[in-house]
Amino acid sequence: MARLAAFDMDGTLLMPDHRLGEQTLDTLRRLRDRDITLAFATGRHALEMRHLLGMITLEAYLITGNGTRIHSLEGELLHRQDLSPDVAEQVIHRQWDTQASLHVFNDSGWLTGEEMPLLLDFHIYSGFKYRVVDLKALSPNEVTKICFCGDHEDLERLRIQLHEALGDRAHICFSAFDCLEVLPVGCNKGAALAILSDRLGIAMQDCMAFGDAMNDHEMLAAVGRGMIMGNAMPQLRAALPHLPVIGHCQNQAVSHYLTHWLTTPHLPYSPE
Repeated sequence: MARLAAFDMDGTLLMPDHRLGEQTLDTLRRLRDRDITLAFATGRHALEMRHLLGMITLEAYLITGNGTRIHSLEGELLHRQDLSPDVAEQVIHRQWDTQASLHVFNDSGWLTGEEMPLLLDFHIYSGFKYRVVDLKALSPNEVTKICFCGDHEDLERLRIQLHEALGDRAHICFSAFDCLEVLPVGCNKGAALAILSDRLGIAMQDCMAFGDAMNDHEMLAAVGRGMIMGNAMPQLRAALPHLPVIGHCQNQAVSHYLTHWLTTPHLPYSPE
């Protein structure tokens, strides 16, 4: 029996309309009733996730910003990691050959250089919003992460540029088809979950995790029971071919799997 369950949000727990389904919420509460610790491991901001937890009245640890922050059940900051200032300054100030939009995150929130209302659709459930600022005037200190949003092929070309420019001074990964992130060195959901599980005295082998994108790779690979969503990025399935694939987030597949696991763990599981 797993002692901790970690969940990605977008494309995993959240349905395509960016809401948590009632079936999913009921299942998460069943896990808590079984004394299974919950952790939400997401690229979303801690401010947004604390607001969401308040809305659904559910106790869970938070791994936010793709591992840059860890918060306790009470909201206490347990761990933080920021981009080195030289990396943040280079990424923000360099003119990259891309059409993608640039977004900067720090503890104050989500900062961007122009109005992009379509991106707010992803946060309609929580009401989390960006602030339009002059990005060039931002201090490079205490930048949590930097994100580029755009066409996937354009982002693939940008990923090569970033890797050539930054080398091993940053961790670069796709958090979605249309989202490429620049993170601190060694910073990912798997590393953050290892820090949290160690603090809680829970072995990673006694953890389960669910995800759909390349920013979930390290977490899924490190736990005793990793589950890949049916709507996952093909790159994730290719990187972890030994892990089982469950159903689509639109069908609340995490709930479907966990209901089977809680009630009939002795029987083989097949996606809905």
